[in-house]
Amino acid sequence: MRIAAVGAAFPPHFYDQDTLVAAFREHWGQRHFNLDRLEALHRHVLVGGRHLALPLAEYPLLKTWGQANDAWIRVGQEVGAQAIRAALERAGLTTDDVDALFFVSVTGLATPSLDARLMNRLRLPERVKRVPIFGLGCVAGAAGVARAADYVRAFPGEVAVLLSVELCSLTLQQDDLSIPNLIASGLFGDGAAAAVVVGAERPATGPRVLATRSVFYPDSERVMGWDISERGFRIVLSAEVPEVVRRFLRRDVDAFLAAHGCRRSDIASWVCHPGGPKVLEAMQEALELPAEALALTWRSLREVGNLSSTSVLLVLEQTLRPEHRPAPGSLGMLLALGPGFCSELVLLAW
Repeated sequence: MRIAAVGAAFPPHFYDQDTLVAAFREHWGQRHFNLDRLEALHRHVLVGGRHLALPLAEYPLLKTWGQANDAWIRVGQEVGAQAIRAALERAGLTTDDVDALFFVSVTGLATPSLDARLMNRLRLPERVKRVPIFGLGCVAGAAGVARAADYVRAFPGEVAVLLSVELCSLTLQQDDLSIPNLIASGLFGDGAAAAVVVGAERPATGPRVLATRSVFYPDSERVMGWDISERGFRIVLSAEVPEVVRRFLRRDVDAFLAAHGCRRSDIASWVCHPGGPKVLEAMQEALELPAEALALTWRSLREVGNLSSTSVLLVLEQTLRPEHRPAPGSLGMLLALGPGFCSELVLLAW
């Protein structure tokens, strides 16, 4: 199984962090909130700017979850279609070649799901097997690659597409002054990415998927996730996330690699989800990585923020580019963590 290509797409509305901080200061300043604290939180996430699903002036007009979710359906189709087209073009394939479509998101809901709506929009073949997946959050980009690889392992002549659409700005609780919501308002951005995964009988030049592993941490559901009510999605984001990374990630990665006759020192490239500065620092510490090992992950965080499940695919897209592509024959690791709490590990051969 190989990852043949990755395509990315963003809404056209991009704002630097200074502009976003000013907008939040104006909005929350009316409630006599500590605006210096707000600005400090936004600076500490080290994000330089983000794409938003809507023009900035339209967010105060979103009064209900239904209005926000309608925007998710509309904009999600637009960026999702762009990402799929870009990925297929890079892989030298067309929509007629697609046999399975895996769809992951945690920032909106729809029935028929977004993948069904894209079947119509992109005129995908009627035979396509659709697998919409909700609830995996940040880990879903890596988990989706793993599940698509499982599929083409069973059907080596087929093509699977993984699509991630995350429009995090549409989940923002505008009246919530909790620290997790304030951090989220400075950290998360919007966009989509698609990965084309092909079976062994299909020609492709991307990295091979050698093995995958899922790891679930029992009784950790309050580490990360959503509280969902009539007001929509309210973020659950514990300060324990970096500590969970330090406590478990090295053990899990070492056990996974040992099962396949490898060690961390054999991994030449790391494609990691940019969860935030403290999470990335914990990841580097836990895996004993030099600073340059996560350079593309840090860059993605600075340039577009954390896009939940989409982010690790954006880092993979950058890694596939000629100027960053690892040496042929070298090993790589794609990994992410998310609600559950859990991690997903994918061993690659370039």
